[in-house]
Amino acid sequence: IQYSLIFERFLNPERISMPDIDIDFCYERRQEIIDYVVRKYGEDKVAQIITFGTMSARAVIRDVGRALNLPYGDVDRVAKMIPQELKITIEKALKMNKDLNLLYMEDEQIKYLIDMSMRLEGLPRHSSTHAAGVVICEHPVYEYVPLNANEGAVTTQFTMTTLEELGLLKMDFLGLRTLTVIQNAVKQIEIGKKIVLDMDKISYEDPAVFELIGSGKTEGVFQLESAGMKSFMKELKPESVEDIIAGISLYRPGPMDFIPQYIAGKRDPLGIKYACPELIPILEPTYGCIVYQEQVMQIVRDLGGYTLGRSDLVRRAMSKKKEDVMNQERNYFIYGNEQLNVPGCAKLGISEEAATEIFDTMTDFAKYAFNKSHAAAYAIVAYQTAWLKAHYPVEFMAALLTSVMDSAPKVSEYIATLKGMNIALIPPDINEGSWYFSVSGDKIRFSLAAVKNVGRSAIKTIVEARENDGKFESFTSFCERLNPTGLNKRLLESLIKAGAFDSLGGNRKQYMQGYKPILDALSHGQKTVFDGQLDLFSLSDETQPKAALNDLLPQVEEYNEEQMLTYEKEVLGIYVSGHPLQKYGQTWEKLISHKSFDFAFEDEAGISMHKLYEGQKVIIGGLIVEKTVKNVKNNATMAFLMVEDLYGVVEIIVFPHLYEQYKTILNVDEKIFIKGRVSIQEEQNAKLISSQIAKFDDVIEKKLYIRFEDNAAFESKKEALYFGMDQMKGEHSVALYLEKENMRSLVADRKINLSKEAMDLFSKIAGENNVKVTERVLKF
Repeated sequence: IQYSLIFERFLNPERISMPDIDIDFCYERRQEIIDYVVRKYGEDKVAQIITFGTMSARAVIRDVGRALNLPYGDVDRVAKMIPQELKITIEKALKMNKDLNLLYMEDEQIKYLIDMSMRLEGLPRHSSTHAAGVVICEHPVYEYVPLNANEGAVTTQFTMTTLEELGLLKMDFLGLRTLTVIQNAVKQIEIGKKIVLDMDKISYEDPAVFELIGSGKTEGVFQLESAGMKSFMKELKPESVEDIIAGISLYRPGPMDFIPQYIAGKRDPLGIKYACPELIPILEPTYGCIVYQEQVMQIVRDLGGYTLGRSDLVRRAMSKKKEDVMNQERNYFIYGNEQLNVPGCAKLGISEEAATEIFDTMTDFAKYAFNKSHAAAYAIVAYQTAWLKAHYPVEFMAALLTSVMDSAPKVSEYIATLKGMNIALIPPDINEGSWYFSVSGDKIRFSLAAVKNVGRSAIKTIVEARENDGKFESFTSFCERLNPTGLNKRLLESLIKAGAFDSLGGNRKQYMQGYKPILDALSHGQKTVFDGQLDLFSLSDETQPKAALNDLLPQVEEYNEEQMLTYEKEVLGIYVSGHPLQKYGQTWEKLISHKSFDFAFEDEAGISMHKLYEGQKVIIGGLIVEKTVKNVKNNATMAFLMVEDLYGVVEIIVFPHLYEQYKTILNVDEKIFIKGRVSIQEEQNAKLISSQIAKFDDVIEKKLYIRFEDNAAFESKKEALYFGMDQMKGEHSVALYLEKENMRSLVADRKINLSKEAMDLFSKIAGENNVKVTERVLKF
């Protein structure tokens, strides 16, 4: 009622077909809903629905090309000529793309490929179970439709459209990740801040929320986090939930064309022209634009005198482009029909000219008009996530990270968001962590479940031990208390590498070198007890075994930063305490044109899309994390690289002529810049075909400056300084600056590795404010 939603759009006496019912649930509990429906109506009266994956235009070209054993390059070229457009067909592509049509006319082999593909286009390629659809019948389902056993589940053999035509009730039970995020964030707020929130009772007129959305800071906000939607929201500057509803409805293929008109109307409401005054109360909320299907229904009801039931028939005819029905309804709308009890616009005081204009405008808009009820439901969820982000950012981001913990690229993306929000992500901790990303003060604690080789049962054991007997006081006490449960060496090693024991004192290298002897000692100790061979005198001093175990931890220095980060990446899938590229700072940003997330394939606003286009020239930079070498024709060798930047990974293709030129630097862990052109694959992340490659250190010249007050100050530190340089050998030059003498000299015979350890050492020798690293970008 608040948002003028019309129940008759859903169900009315004049509607013949069943309504389309979509219900979103927390994705963790979706199966409970299906189980409930089966229990309530009976197992034989409920079935999931089959779905057929069909041969789309690009896919059928590739399949047929493969079957005909045609050269991959030729088939790939043809497939890429088909525009990435919703519901594109090969026939339509031939009309749209002149180059494709020319190839079809001139090349017999390509003509045969395309002709054969057009014969198969649209046919079922495979079957699977519909992600959400469930059919519920009064009697056993097999009395209405044939059934199919599909991967252990019983499904209908008819698709959902056929089931609807048969008049059966179909419901979509959808698992929505965002509802789980909201639920988990509310739980964390209750645990940490002792505040019990009811998300249905928050203010939906909060300026802080609209400020967040209008500023484009909507990473993680439902429906509003894509680059295009962020840009639209920054332009729209929403001031109400109605604006968000309209934004979600407009940001789709088709309605996007009316965005400028909507924004112009919002900025200048007095400049909006209405065909007649009766339209004002209907279109005023959307600034003169027909955005929703419900508005079509309201117009034919209020201006033409239709019942709401009949107005829904008009809405459906327009959305499905039924020309014969629309021509008939045009006459009824303008002139009326006494038999149907429709007075028409003319009889209700609206001119024939205005009525015709209104109907034509409706017809044009209604092709793309959105279901407002659907958009309103999504807008409320979008607002709730934005509200949580605005008022409880740490709890919200923790819940968001938990929801994507199985996707390292998404975790990396949201970690980048945390940096912009000044929220620190800290390593997992056996004394604080749980299976989810948790809140620790104003920081987020990494999830224990996201650590490789650490399963839910192990986490349950750790948490129970902590709750029952108190926190773990030391690494050895952890081993002692959990060893009887069958402590796994791989689990322990992964926890060490992830930094889960950092809060217990000691260091990761110490634990890595000491955990095996400790476990062996504990294992031997247990065996001795079982054999009845325990020395009675050992019972007189309870601290003796602990002291002996602590002696097994070697006194060693911590791993260097690079090794720690490598271990973190190994067991967490991402870097947490830092990143190998961070030390290159803004210089990296200056050299690149794009980042890894720009290569991501997105299914946005109902259309599959890439942010980049085929053949686009770009530069990226990152760390080689994976390398695959393949032998091709003529004994040539090429490589496929996975290159990681601060936000994710990009696949790089290095063809033979280039691989031969650069193979000495194309090693795992090498930092490189790549110049190349984008390659787009259907429904996959874009790739980069390289044309030029360079090492970071060949492009970014880094130099260490060390300042001393005068020559005497330098001479007093000279021995320690040079000794430190010899310990930190590397590829970077060092310059000394004597302030009083205004002299600068280059230590040409000594070059160093600019690691954190080196910076700490030289800061200790010369003073923190006297040590500085400069960067200069060379030509690439």
